[in-house]
Amino acid sequence: MVVGARRGGLSISQSAQLLGFSRTTISRVYKEWCEKGKTSSMRQSCGQRRMGRLIQADRRATLTEITTHYNRGMQQSICEATTRTTLRRMGYNSRRPHRVPLISTTNRKKRLQFAQAHQNWTVEDWKNVAWSDESRFLL
Repeated sequence: MVVGARRGGLSISQSAQLLGFSRTTISRVYKEWCEKGKTSSMRQSCGQRRMGRLIQADRRATLTEITTHYNRGMQQSICEATTRTTLRRMGYNSRRPHRVPLISTTNRKKRLQFAQAHQNWTVEDWKNVAWSDESRFLL
C-alpha cells in the first residue's frame, strides 16, 4: 500500500495521512522497496506464515525447539525472545496440561464398594438394570 501510494504520485505526507502511518515509516518502507525490492511487512508476514506452519506441525513443541526449527536453513537467525513475541502476536499462548488422576480417590472407593456389593449378581439380576449410557455388554 505504501509503495502503491508513493508510485501513484502522493507525497510522503499525503501517503502518511491516507494510510495512517508516520512519515518516517512511509519513507523507510519506500526506500527499502527502492533499494532491495522488498518491504519489512513482506518479511514479517512470511516469517509468521513459516512459524505458523511449524506450530501446526508440532503443537507440543517448546519455544527452543520452534526457534531451532525456524532458524534451520535461514540466512538470518532469530532469538527465542523474537519467537515468543511473534507467537504472542499471532495469538498463541503457552499452557501446561493440568495433570489429574484418571479416577479420584473418592470415586475409586465408591466403585470398589459397588463392585463388592454386586459381585454375586446373576445374569437375571443384571437384566433388570436400566443402562443409561446405551453400552452393549455380552454376558
